[in-house]
Amino acid sequence: MTIARKVFSAGAVGALSVILAGCMGDGGGGSPSRPSQSGVEGSWIDAQGTGLSTLAGGSFSTVATDTGQKLAEGSYTLTNPTSVQINGTSLIRQSPISFNCLLVSARQLNCTSSAGQQFVLTRRA
Repeated sequence: MTIARKVFSAGAVGALSVILAGCMGDGGGGSPSRPSQSGVEGSWIDAQGTGLSTLAGGSFSTVATDTGQKLAEGSYTLTNPTSVQINGTSLIRQSPISFNCLLVSARQLNCTSSAGQQFVLTRRA
């Protein structure tokens, strides 16, 4: 089984298909810090570290962290300030994907796929 397929099966084709939100500068290192993002926008990594999902402006995409290959794409809708519904297509399986995520902290999304599989996404710093 390829890495891409493992990632997609680790959460209803979704352990990687939604990694959202943003970089937060710590002000150190002499480089300019970026303003922290609020909500779900930005980049999110799955628990296995194999998929990086980005949510921005109502669109989402997921890429494999090892190859940069696009694995999924679609759109998202905020259902309230801490909940997001994501719908799209697995480009590997050529099938629809859907899941809901809850922003439980500034750095963590708890997600459940339409098939009931649960996974966690962590904001990439």
